[in-house]
Amino acid sequence: MRTKTPSRLGAVLVLLCGLVFSPASSAVPDPPLALRAGKADSPYHTLAIELVAALSQQSGDAPAIAVEESQGSVQNVIDAAQEPAPRLFTAPPNVISDARRGNKPYGKNPRYADVRALFPIPFQTMHWIVRKDDDVKSFEDLAGHPFVPGARGSFGEQQTETVLKLLGLEDRVQLIDIDSNAASSALSSKQVAGFATSGSYPIASLATLAKDTPIRLLSLTPEQVQQELKSDGTTVGATIPKGTYPGVDEDTKTVALPAGIYTTRRLSNEDAYRITKTFWTNLPTLVQNAPAWGAVTPALLSVLKARLHPGALKYYLEAGIDVPAQLR
Repeated sequence: MRTKTPSRLGAVLVLLCGLVFSPASSAVPDPPLALRAGKADSPYHTLAIELVAALSQQSGDAPAIAVEESQGSVQNVIDAAQEPAPRLFTAPPNVISDARRGNKPYGKNPRYADVRALFPIPFQTMHWIVRKDDDVKSFEDLAGHPFVPGARGSFGEQQTETVLKLLGLEDRVQLIDIDSNAASSALSSKQVAGFATSGSYPIASLATLAKDTPIRLLSLTPEQVQQELKSDGTTVGATIPKGTYPGVDEDTKTVALPAGIYTTRRLSNEDAYRITKTFWTNLPTLVQNAPAWGAVTPALLSVLKARLHPGALKYYLEAGIDVPAQLR
């Protein structure tokens, strides 16, 4: 009997070793995909967090995604072209176009041609805000009044200066350089005639302001919108629907900077398909939690200015969504 014990013990040890060291039991989950989306206090980073929350719903089939800070859209594109790991990133379409042309600061890199689009995200829409109980009802009425154009170097400041120049008002409006966070208070206390800001509507802080201070959004005419689009080259026409903010009961014609979620061909077709399908499937829930996403529709695909990732294209074709020829 004793002579059989070692063989039985050996069999048990072999079995245990197989359980402990088998590939199935030692497998480590794949690290999450990175989604790079601006600094923590930027609009794109906020949108990215909202997006990933929706993609991670139990009803979805998207792979794990982690939101990471970045230095902005330009750096997102540069990193995506240089780094071997697949990643997602936010960017306006004009940044993709500039990189492919080799404009500064990108330089020539054939891997920029590997950038592919997945879907649009809420645009950064221009808002020009004045008091409803004041005498400023149009851009022309701003002449002689103090106005906050937006944070220095921001999209809002650039667009304000562009529009004022197009209207011949660049030397007639007193532009005030103050902290953009103080602009709402300055308007409420009538220290300024108005201020500019940009973001995905409805902007929460602006909705809060409108509850306490009667506001008006200055609207461009269709002709002025077209003038701005021709002079800028990066924006698209946009309409802020009436009722978006308390007391604003008319549609507002304005301009916006489009944006999307991009990746490269290094992302697998399967993951691109799963991410894209989960996004559109869970979009209604995302809108309930973050209303700005309500402006995103398949019709916005045309603004992305980059071919769709093959995995994303597969989803759109299966869903019967019309895809512009230049995106295929």
